[in-house]
Amino acid sequence: MKDLLEDAARRAIAYLDGMAERRVAPDEAAIAALSALRRPLPAAPQPAGQTLRELDELGSPATLGMNGGRFFGFVIGAALPVSIASNWLTTAWDQNAALHASSPGVAAFESVALDWLLDLLQLPATAGGAFVTGATMANFSALAAARHALLKREGWNVEADGLFGAPPLTVVIGEEAHPTLLKSLGMLGLGRKRVVRVPVDGQGRMHAECLPALHGPTILCTQAGNVNTGAFDPFEPLVAAARAHGAWVHVDGAFGLWAAASPAHAHLVRGLGGADSWATDAHKWLNVPYDSGLALVRDAHALRAAMAITADYLPTESEFRNPSDYTPELSRRARGVDVWAALRTLGRGGVAALVERCCAHARRFAEELAAMGCPVLNEVVLNQVLVSFGDADTTRRVIAALQREGTLWAGPTVWQGRTAMRLSVSSWATSDDDVTRSLAAIRRLIPSGASSP
Repeated sequence: MKDLLEDAARRAIAYLDGMAERRVAPDEAAIAALSALRRPLPAAPQPAGQTLRELDELGSPATLGMNGGRFFGFVIGAALPVSIASNWLTTAWDQNAALHASSPGVAAFESVALDWLLDLLQLPATAGGAFVTGATMANFSALAAARHALLKREGWNVEADGLFGAPPLTVVIGEEAHPTLLKSLGMLGLGRKRVVRVPVDGQGRMHAECLPALHGPTILCTQAGNVNTGAFDPFEPLVAAARAHGAWVHVDGAFGLWAAASPAHAHLVRGLGGADSWATDAHKWLNVPYDSGLALVRDAHALRAAMAITADYLPTESEFRNPSDYTPELSRRARGVDVWAALRTLGRGGVAALVERCCAHARRFAEELAAMGCPVLNEVVLNQVLVSFGDADTTRRVIAALQREGTLWAGPTVWQGRTAMRLSVSSWATSDDDVTRSLAAIRRLIPSGASSP
């Protein structure tokens, strides 16, 4: 076992050491080599070292450089070295992080990490929290708490009696709500289409003055950090309107919620702390390994009521916090330990510096792309940059050429009818040199005189 684990560590270190100089996207040969995996299941065992070698030799070249400084797709942050190390160690522990009785160490680390997060993000210290897989399950968990609380007010126990015959719930969202929010509503039986949509401005911010009159049990879903523009809904008037009616306010803040940790950007989340629930991803801007979503709910009892289970064989009675009382899963990995390790290492100042450094890189991208004659389509308020290289076909061709060339990776999007490339700067590993190299690659590959059609 020792030799195998040391070999795995050597291979992982070599992979990470080569990240700065490797192509960000795999080449065609690496993709073609994956065909070697298509063979029958072996009849007999083979040495574990051979399996690891095959995993590395076939798998490593076929990965995208998400853990490097020039990956700007999908709002993905590179895992901090300490969070990789903590992930390795917790995997060796192999704890089922469901209950305090079965994994007291993990439960303690997660409880402390939750307290630190609430403090860092300027949220109520008594809020409940769940370490889940990602933003989809974070939205799902928080909205399950909302469903429970609102229907309980109406005298309905949704966990026991389901939605058949339940009082109707109204869900209000912005026109630019993220698809994972809609997926969560669908899984909760609240419907992806059965929502009231509020118009948004040119940056995707909800028009507070267009909020409809609220009647009956209502969930208002707001957004901290539009996935294309980085824009924030106006929380102060939206929360005030919801409070006047008794509506539940949810914030989808997959990456934008981390602006609260930065003194330079905290103004963007003004009023957000008045909401009832929040969803975010630690694997986006805290830069911990996948998977690490977070659901945070002001009324911890509502989250627990929506999620907790019991059985004769489960030692759920405890004076301590049982992690699985707040999550959709029972069996689960100790993902909160990676959050603890990142926060313990970075501290308040380190998280703020990470956010602010990424935002500074985004502003530089926007300024220099504009200077090249490439229209930047958004107000760069955070870490997102939308850039056009001309008409839709030209923009798509430039994006494809950049991905093939391999210096950087960024993906396409369509923003309010216009095709663009989206740069999401979310990684601790992105340096000034990475931005310089990426801009040079874009300059080489854009058509002469790229401009607005």
